Amino acid sequence: MEQKSNKLFYHLLALVVVAFWGTTFISTKILLGNGLTPSVIFAIRFTMAYLGIWILCMKKKQTRKLLSNNITDELIFIILGITGGSMYFYTENTALALTQACNVSFIVCCAPLLTVLLTLWAKRIPRFRQSNSLEDVKLNIWIILGTILALSGMALMIFNGYKFEISPKGDILAFLAALCWSIYSMFMVHHSIKYGVLFATRKVFFWGLTTILPFALNEIGYIDTNAFAQREVIYNLLFLGIVASLACFVLWNKVMEKLGNVTSTNYVYLNPIFTLIGSILILHEQVTPIAAIGSALILVGVILSGKR
Repeated sequence: MEQKSNKLFYHLLALVVVAFWGTTFISTKILLGNGLTPSVIFAIRFTMAYLGIWILCMKKKQTRKLLSNNITDELIFIILGITGGSMYFYTENTALALTQACNVSFIVCCAPLLTVLLTLWAKRIPRFRQSNSLEDVKLNIWIILGTILALSGMALMIFNGYKFEISPKGDILAFLAALCWSIYSMFMVHHSIKYGVLFATRKVFFWGLTTILPFALNEIGYIDTNAFAQREVIYNLLFLGIVASLACFVLWNKVMEKLGNVTSTNYVYLNPIFTLIGSILILHEQVTPIAAIGSALILVGVILSGKR
C-alpha cells in the first residue's frame, strides 16, 4: 500500500513538472517577441540553473566533486547534456523558424513512442549496462492503442483546421529533437541512480551550457541589450531558469528514476494541454471544440499507454 502511494506521488510530480514545461512555450514566445534568440534564451536559463544547482550540491561532499568516476561516464554525461539540453532545444526552436509550429509540435511529441522503441531495442543488446536501469516494457495492445489515441489527439489539437505543409529541413530537425529527448530518457536513468539526481543533473546543465555557447555567442551581438531591462523579459527568464530548468529538471530526473524512462516520458503527451491552458489564461486565445476533443484523447492515451 505504501509503495502504491509512493508511486502515485511521483505520477503527480510528473504531472506538475509537465504542467510547468507546457507553459514554457508561452514564456519563450514572449522572449522571442522581445528580440531574444533560441540559443541565447537557452544559454541564459541554463546558466541560472547551473549556478542554482551548485548551491544545492554544496551541501553534500558526493555532489561537490567535479568529474564522474571514469571517462566513459563523463562521455555519457556529455551526450546527456547535448540530447537533453543544447541539441534538443536548438533543433526544436530552429525547426520552428523553418516550418509550421503544428508540424514541429506533432513530430516532437513522438518522443514517448521513440522511447518505447529504443528501450525495446536496447534491452536486446548484450552487455549494455544501461539497459539494466531501463523500464522492463513489452510492446502490447495498451501501448499501441494509447499511442494511437494520444497522437490522434495531438493531431486534432495542433492541426485544428490548419493546412499541413511539408518542410523537409524543419521536419527533420523536429524529429531530431524528439530523438534527442528519447536518448536522454534512456541514459539519464542509469546515471541518476549511479551518481544521484543532483550530481547527474548538474553535469547535464554544464555540458548543455558548454555545447550551446558557440551558438549563443554568435547570436548575442544581434540582440538589443535594452530588452534585458524590461520586467517582462526578466520575469520570464527567471521562470525558465529557476523553475522550468533548475527545479523541473531535478524533479523530472527523480521521476524517471522512480517510475522508469518509458512511463515518465509518456507524460510528454500532456505538454500541449498545459500550453493550451496557458495560452487561454495569458495570451487570451480561444479554445475550439476540436482542441477540447484532442485534449481528452491525449489524456486517455496517456492512461492506456501506461497501463500494466
